[in-house]
Amino acid sequence: MTKKIKVGVFGARRGTTMISVMARHPDAELVAVCDYDPRVQARIQKLAGEYGVNITCYADFEQFMNHDMDAVVLANYATEHAPYAVRLLDSGRHVVSEVLAVQTLAEAVALVEAVERNPRQVYAYAENYCYFRGTMEMQRLYRAGVIGEFLHGEGEYVHDCESIWVDITRGEKDHWRNWAPSTFYCTHAIGPIVTITGTRPTKIVAFETPNLNKRRFGCRSGDGAVIVCQMSNGATAKFLPWANFKRLPEAIWYAVYGTKGMMETDRWGELYNRVNVYVEGDEHAATNTSYTARPHLETELSRRIGGHGGSDFFTMHFFLEAILGRPGGANIIDVYQALDMTLPGTLGYRSIWEGNVTLTVPDLRDRSLREQYRNDHWCCDPKLAGPGQPTRSCAWEDVRVPDEVYAQQQAAARSL
Repeated sequence: MTKKIKVGVFGARRGTTMISVMARHPDAELVAVCDYDPRVQARIQKLAGEYGVNITCYADFEQFMNHDMDAVVLANYATEHAPYAVRLLDSGRHVVSEVLAVQTLAEAVALVEAVERNPRQVYAYAENYCYFRGTMEMQRLYRAGVIGEFLHGEGEYVHDCESIWVDITRGEKDHWRNWAPSTFYCTHAIGPIVTITGTRPTKIVAFETPNLNKRRFGCRSGDGAVIVCQMSNGATAKFLPWANFKRLPEAIWYAVYGTKGMMETDRWGELYNRVNVYVEGDEHAATNTSYTARPHLETELSRRIGGHGGSDFFTMHFFLEAILGRPGGANIIDVYQALDMTLPGTLGYRSIWEGNVTLTVPDLRDRSLREQYRNDHWCCDPKLAGPGQPTRSCAWEDVRVPDEVYAQQQAAARSL
């Protein structure tokens, strides 16, 4: 019998779905969870009872770090994954990181080198939108040569979060969601195009909208942004990272144009698993080929797991497969591809801040490039602010939000 992987989860709010997978997966033993909120801990203990597992809950990461576990799911704040990933890898643990991989180029160098000096440990990036049935089907079609060579791609993630802002920020003025720039949360848009085509962004330029709506609920970055890329094979691409434009239902959409045709997911509502394909000269080309993609693989557990169209199951399943050395592990997103889809967000706001200049996206597979970025901490994080850093997270203006907005949100959060 295969030994079960002892798993811990850091960050139980976003990590609830991962907890539900690991608590029931036949190859995992969920042993520990770390979250500072006692209400969240109580909820996790209730889930543990429902799943029939014993979980030790911690409020302190250092105590959690000392727990006997083989692997850790990082579901903590999106701006703080890399430092914890480095520590955990160096401690001999496998790591699967929620989005985003890093927030600075210095962190990118540190993360790559931590992965490389720990070759026995698995690092996987949990960009779940790459594991939708629709995007995995597009990857299968592209790799089979159905639409030819990649010429242009588009990806977008538009989600009006105003109605859930209190729940996801708890009224914390300096919660990362309130200061992260409009390009930062980018891999839901970029990731699937990278994994479908196997290419990477090499140059980017970005633009943002003013902050007209976000200030109303405490967010100080532009309402939205667009990142335009040159890809490694010469293709072009256009991405809308998370944007708080007014739209219901939210927009999750991908399109890939090739030399022989194109394919795209449906745009309206949760139709990202429906794929539309046009191939020049195909007998069905006059009416288009449109179908709902079948699962890449299906298990009894995958059929029961929700969370982003079921894709959250695959981020955890393929991570376990990689640890166990099984063929399914080939489906993980490794550290290099994680950076390919993350760094355009970091560099996107730098492009905007410097007047919409074109910037090169370094390929940190190349060790000779790393030294020039090793101490590059450029970002909007108030904890890392220093000489040369941007002074605000909206290039249009210094967005001021009255403190009473956050006070009202904190009061509302206490009643949730």
